[in-house]
Amino acid sequence: MSSTSTKEALVRTHRTPRGVTTLALGATLLALVTAAPAGADDAGLPTVTPTSETLPLYDDEAGGNSDADDPAIWRNAADPDRSLVIATAKEGGLRVYDLGARLVQSLPAPRPPAEDDAPGRYNNVDLVTGLPTSTGRVDVAVVSDRGNDRLRIYRIDPARPGAPLTDITDPAAAPVFSADQAEINDQRTAYGLATWRDKATGRTYALVSQRERTRVALVELTPAAGGTVGYRKVRTLDIPSSFRLPNGTTWSPCAEPGELPQVEGMVVDPATGTLYAGQEDIGIWRVRADLTTKPVLVDKVREFGVPGVYDEATEECTAGADPGYGGEHLSADVEGLTLFQESDGDGYLIASSQGDDTFALYDREVSEANEYEGGFRVVAASATLDGSQECDGAAVLNAPLGSRYPNGLLVVQDGHETPEVPDGEGGTRTATGFKFVDLGDVVDAADM
Repeated sequence: MSSTSTKEALVRTHRTPRGVTTLALGATLLALVTAAPAGADDAGLPTVTPTSETLPLYDDEAGGNSDADDPAIWRNAADPDRSLVIATAKEGGLRVYDLGARLVQSLPAPRPPAEDDAPGRYNNVDLVTGLPTSTGRVDVAVVSDRGNDRLRIYRIDPARPGAPLTDITDPAAAPVFSADQAEINDQRTAYGLATWRDKATGRTYALVSQRERTRVALVELTPAAGGTVGYRKVRTLDIPSSFRLPNGTTWSPCAEPGELPQVEGMVVDPATGTLYAGQEDIGIWRVRADLTTKPVLVDKVREFGVPGVYDEATEECTAGADPGYGGEHLSADVEGLTLFQESDGDGYLIASSQGDDTFALYDREVSEANEYEGGFRVVAASATLDGSQECDGAAVLNAPLGSRYPNGLLVVQDGHETPEVPDGEGGTRTATGFKFVDLGDVVDAADM
């Protein structure tokens, strides 16, 4: 792929809605941008409001092509009030915020290796505490760099409050899925990410999904020279891409030619070593985090089984009749997955249902078949502090975070930041950000 086509493809795939999203949602993706009181929505789901939000990121040249995607919450055990939220901004790199949603640090994504190559693009982030390195144990943020098909590892140093993150990625780290730079430029690269420490062996891993494919890789994080961290791929697993329906037909979700239904949102339950993976147009899968078992489909999106025809001219799908085989609680895309953990082993898997701007709750216990337990919506607190629409990533931490969040914190991406800002050409700038929600409010509203 040439330089021009590589960069155009990166812009096109971000700014053009995925076919299945268009199929399922149409114009409804712009709903809920006005203020609404906390309580319950029209469907009876409880609602909560954010307490604060980050400054908007703008996906244009003036904004550094920054696009909010996925957050993670790092707890400062020595001083919880100084805990941090670490979040990806795609081509804009990485952002670090304090608990007041104020920017602490901004780190750029790597520049392209050559003019004709894809630039760095940070997609998802997760944390590891006490990771062994050649210079001692450290807390790190692990990031999937979709643009370069690599993982990036950042040390978190609370002794440097103005610049707590330092890149400690082994310079020799190899691409996760690609054989060479030409394959990297095709952008079937590292996408979703979740970290996991195997309690039986003490080894630390990242689970990494591949863009536009159903593949998930188990990657071990390994110490390298000078306190840097590398990784090695252990094994891969391909999630199903087509399904036999009750009427005897075989179905795959409508997509651009050559694309398979990809996985992005992922989280591992550390107590059981269970990986939950959100296949955007399909639903939520459960599988052992070491990728040695057959995946089990926990829940399906409402659009599951709906036929569609892709139109190359419009880059959209036209839906056929719904045969009624879909689920009841999720609307494509399934996006951010995060785990609400309780000390007694109870808790909830929280999933972002991007298609209807809601969050679904599932029982954490596999013995209960991860039963659906309800949901909620994050709505506007005021005309200037909006809720969360078209949410990509989410992160929850059920632990005291100082005086500001003594009951814990939920951070969700907002894919449609308002109020809108004119772009000077008769339209508006594409703006995204992150909303901070008091976890105590969520627990009370959703009866968790």
